[in-house]
Amino acid sequence: MARQTALRASDADRDAVAERLRLAAVEGRIDPDELEQRLHTALRAKTYGDLDRLLRDLPAKPVKWERPRRGLAPAAGFAMVMVLRAMVALAILGAVLVVAAATFAWWMVGLVIFLVLRSGRSCRRHTAWQRPPHVRRV
Repeated sequence: MARQTALRASDADRDAVAERLRLAAVEGRIDPDELEQRLHTALRAKTYGDLDRLLRDLPAKPVKWERPRRGLAPAAGFAMVMVLRAMVALAILGAVLVVAAATFAWWMVGLVIFLVLRSGRSCRRHTAWQRPPHVRRV
């Protein structure tokens, strides 16, 4: 291990340590002044040992904290159930309206046909152009 800490660090190694320090500052592990000091030291570090000292008191990887999902699930589930119920009710209402409109439309078509046929019969009986029955053709 002593040999590895004495090895020279590359620019990529210094950049990786600087990025880890920035993430630690975002996580709230180090304050902005300390971040500035550590970045200054990291960019001037010559060996892996110098870089290791900067990260010694930080976790190796950023820790991801997730909120428990149990608190949100019942409310989201309830909302989803209510939305689905509303959609089903609207679909049923739409189907009823379509059936009612189709029934009404056929009834109206039947009524119009009946009235047209009835008015046609009455026109034939009382047309002015018909000859009176007592006039004969020669």
